Amino acid sequence: MKKNEYPTKERHMKRVSRVTSPIDGHRGRTSLRRDTQQWILDYLIQETGRVFHFQGEERGDLPKSVRSHAMISKHRGQIAQQIETLARSELDAGHHETALYFYFEAARTYGRAQHPIFELNEEKKFLYAGLRRCYDQVCALAPYRLEHIDIPWNGTLVSGNLHINPNVTGPAPLVFYITGCDAMKEIYPTPHFNIIHQRGMHAFSFDGPGQPESNMRGIQLTADNYEQAASTALDYLLQRPEIDAEKVVLHADSFGSFWGMRFAAHDHRIKAAAASQASLCNKYIQTDLESPRWKQLFAFLTQAEDEEALDRIMQDMTMEGYMERIRCPLLMTVGEYDPRAPLDEIYPLFDQIKAPAELWVMADQHHTLSIGSGKIPFWTQANFAVITDWLRDRLAGKPLAHPGQVIYVQPDSGPNSPNVEIKRKWYQK
Repeated sequence: MKKNEYPTKERHMKRVSRVTSPIDGHRGRTSLRRDTQQWILDYLIQETGRVFHFQGEERGDLPKSVRSHAMISKHRGQIAQQIETLARSELDAGHHETALYFYFEAARTYGRAQHPIFELNEEKKFLYAGLRRCYDQVCALAPYRLEHIDIPWNGTLVSGNLHINPNVTGPAPLVFYITGCDAMKEIYPTPHFNIIHQRGMHAFSFDGPGQPESNMRGIQLTADNYEQAASTALDYLLQRPEIDAEKVVLHADSFGSFWGMRFAAHDHRIKAAAASQASLCNKYIQTDLESPRWKQLFAFLTQAEDEEALDRIMQDMTMEGYMERIRCPLLMTVGEYDPRAPLDEIYPLFDQIKAPAELWVMADQHHTLSIGSGKIPFWTQANFAVITDWLRDRLAGKPLAHPGQVIYVQPDSGPNSPNVEIKRKWYQK
């Protein structure tokens, strides 16, 4: 297979043996015991508009026409097509700034449409092609140089988007960003409101093993190959004259925080790291206690031959023995009631860190965190802005305000508010 060629379904299936049940034999993915809960998930999708993170007060953003998991890709894909049509119309009218906004939203929507398809079939390839087509337009229309980069790794390619800050001269700091297992590198930062550029840094968003562009290439996720691929990407980035090799920081979000912290433990060229919505705990929480779609997803990402093989891979996805290897200043943020990051498991991991570190616990919040309990407009990306400030402060040599401490952040406040509390439990004084 050529390096840039995405595998056909037949080629992919030939490479990876699949074990399916008789009722699931038409699908190109591993049959799982949790598949028997699909009817419950479909009901929750119809009622809540969510496929996970059911704790939110408002209905999720799935279209109301979606009544089951199988419907998500078509109905989101149709919305993406409508947005792309709007973008094309605005571009033809010469409204480049408006076209940029619509193309970005179209790429994001195509990306979210392809995600629920857990095999490399024609529908997934069609939707991913929409993502790439629209993001190519984003690169062309962005108010700065935005490059889609392919990096040779392990006989194939891994990819990222490099956002070059137009307002700096000479080598400048870089934020290496890793998103979650249900997202893609194209979602952040936004080119029309780039909070990383506002703070004088370049940005690189990565799709490593287990993320969309790598999935399209048939790259198998293992317990430890993400950090290896990320280090190879960093090798490339540090050769770029725009980047200050001594000022690379890491922001890893959601499940990406697991990959990111393994990366930080593996590669000490990172000068500061932040794990937001830190999904660092034992993976049985995600695969056996959370929504069944997580285990279905990881069966696809790992290309596990059967459920037992998948369980072995997930068991090896651990931070035990890795937290103490991180040498740079570290920030972790977590919701007090995040089902994927129970505090009883987060605190022991935090206590293993030997580098200067802080843990922000957001009171009464779950997995999707927000500064000010979601009352700040989303477009400000307030949570990411505060984290980026923290990373910039580390590069500036500022000491941590509360090294080794847990900061308990009350609703309607932030980690730098005067009423911030240092405690681990809500009932402590």
